[in-house]
Amino acid sequence: MSDILNPGSLPGTDNIPGNSYAYYITLDKPWIMSRGAMIAYYGQMQFRTLMQSLQSSALSALAGTISAPMYMADYVVAEGQGTLIIGDRGYDINSFDLEDGNLTVRSANLLAFEPGLQLNQSIVPGYLTLIGTGKFLASSNGPVMFAEPPVRVDPESLVGWADCPSPSHHYDQSWISGFMAAGAAMMGAGSGEEQQFDFTGAGTVLIQSSEKVLNDNDVVRAIETQIPGLSQAGVQRILARAQAQIAQNQQ
Repeated sequence: MSDILNPGSLPGTDNIPGNSYAYYITLDKPWIMSRGAMIAYYGQMQFRTLMQSLQSSALSALAGTISAPMYMADYVVAEGQGTLIIGDRGYDINSFDLEDGNLTVRSANLLAFEPGLQLNQSIVPGYLTLIGTGKFLASSNGPVMFAEPPVRVDPESLVGWADCPSPSHHYDQSWISGFMAAGAAMMGAGSGEEQQFDFTGAGTVLIQSSEKVLNDNDVVRAIETQIPGLSQAGVQRILARAQAQIAQNQQ
């Protein structure tokens, strides 16, 4: 039987002893966390939407550090005193410290961060950029590996990258051979063996030990924001592509 939890046995911030799927924070200052991440807490706490907190005089300093309008509804601010325990659907939780750094992370993996970090919406769909000094938590499907560029990564295995340029797409055309394979590529079918993110320069790349994306809602929203600017032909093409993907997933 696991040890019974109590506030006295959970000092500071760390993974629950013997449990990589839950993390505890001694809440002596506000933390920004993913909506729904709270599992339990000891003490007195309140949780407000990020928009409510930006409008609060007590946390008005946040206004200059959040520049990610598409993701405002995805995060809440935890305030109060006590011990906060958070998790993410049974995925591994990792703690990272940025020191005057710059890290871009998949939004579905960003679980919580200190308000001292600046949050920006990345130009890469589905990713957020943290800038400054502070601690953040990221979930992953399996343990995280750290790789030094140059390296090519399966897009579904990528968690993020720190202090290096944004990746470019790399396609292995030799993988797409024959009429059927070429047709599948045109319809968007692919895998990490066909398409990778290519990292060059100095920095660190964070890779999860799985090819399973935790959540693609943010990529879907990024696509949705582009639809109003499309022509009728463009919308019909997107619709046809979506219908083809649905049919492929049902096979």
